[in-house]
Amino acid sequence: MNAGMLTMPLKRIPQNPDIHPQMLLQLHLNKAHKRLAKMEGREPTPDHVFRDRLNKRLYLLPDQKHAKRYNRIGVPSLEDIASKFSGVTVNADVADSSASDSTANGISPLDVQAEEDGTVTDALPPTDSDSLGLDIESNDVGYLATVQMGTPPQNYLLLMDSGSSDLWVGSAENCVSQAGGGCGNHTFLGTSTSSTFVGSNQEFSVTYGSGSITGTLCQDTVSIANLTLPNHTFGVANEESVQFSGDTTPFDGLMGLAQPQLSEERVDTPPVSLAAANLISAPIVSFKLARLADQDNDGEVTFGGLDSSKFIANTLTTLPVVSSTGFWEIAADEFSVNGQNANLNNRTAILDTGTSLIVAPPADAAAIHALIPGAASDGQGGFTVPCTTNASVAITFGGTEFAIDPRDITFSPVNPADLAGDCLSGISAGEVDGATTWLVGDVFLKNAYFSTNVATNQVQLAKLTTN
Repeated sequence: MNAGMLTMPLKRIPQNPDIHPQMLLQLHLNKAHKRLAKMEGREPTPDHVFRDRLNKRLYLLPDQKHAKRYNRIGVPSLEDIASKFSGVTVNADVADSSASDSTANGISPLDVQAEEDGTVTDALPPTDSDSLGLDIESNDVGYLATVQMGTPPQNYLLLMDSGSSDLWVGSAENCVSQAGGGCGNHTFLGTSTSSTFVGSNQEFSVTYGSGSITGTLCQDTVSIANLTLPNHTFGVANEESVQFSGDTTPFDGLMGLAQPQLSEERVDTPPVSLAAANLISAPIVSFKLARLADQDNDGEVTFGGLDSSKFIANTLTTLPVVSSTGFWEIAADEFSVNGQNANLNNRTAILDTGTSLIVAPPADAAAIHALIPGAASDGQGGFTVPCTTNASVAITFGGTEFAIDPRDITFSPVNPADLAGDCLSGISAGEVDGATTWLVGDVFLKNAYFSTNVATNQVQLAKLTTN
């Protein structure tokens, strides 16, 4: 282990297999639009508009011959969709290794199976004793890591999110769901579970692109790998929306890893606290997000430095953050498809591990897809591309071009029985009020080593090593 640095595994969050990909795409779009509004300080789009978009997308569903695959209990109502969006079946088993992987031939059958089964794929054991891996959710939708809290320590599975700045888990004594009842089958924290827990009456609330929580601040021991923060201040949720409180939602809370000024709790993020305690050399967080189709399961989050084994050293690019909001927003030089410049200038990109898709201003998204052979708009902010596309979409940062694997552009097949047909695109249009900001999520971030540094207000990107 490098001194002053640790690495954590991340695992992904399963999707509900009963939700059709068209509806799932719209839910991800709605979530991304809400995140964009918050990031830009705008009033969010009213909920009734999002419901209307879900309703319109129902008309894009195929006929009922696909009902068994997509809708095991029939086409869900909008209320069912809202209540089930985070409901998942957790399965820690890795997908059948006999399933064939896919590269130039388009979407991977492993992804199709993972989306259907709603699996969480465990990360490989880390290479040193102080490292933790990132587990993979479904077909590369989100990433989770395990930390310990309380005395005696308990394991908590947390969503790793570079687009927010609050750490919280559910309250053992007070957590209720906004839908009624408790907060699901999760691990909770409080006086009944930890002898070192100290509660408070200081309230906070956080609204995400999907879901919200309210709670109070507390202090307790937090251990990230073998690095321990005694009396760390963070939150316990007293009320959770259904996106967090469902029995089958696999994570127990969330760790926000944007800059501290974004925190609704008004406290330091874990990397800042680790650095202040001299447990790591600097408040750096670095991500290597795994791709299920590669079957490597080598995703990691590293605190305190960069893992040089994960990237090509001479491609490391350092970029200043161009916003004071607290998000990791950097300038983008160029966007291209198959080497053809899309002529999108003066754009910025918010790098967000908590967003699955890439969301671009509508004109930009249309310009990119106009260069992808066979791409088409669905009229609802989404696009389709051939599942067999080998189009090379690339974004250039700091003079270095980062290509997106074509498999990451194919978000999900429209018809899972036809992997040579059309797929929903991982690049969608977002309402940014004519702004030039892109929300760049995991579709891109799986293709680069991504590191943030609060102390220097910088982001670093590098090309990944190949196994």
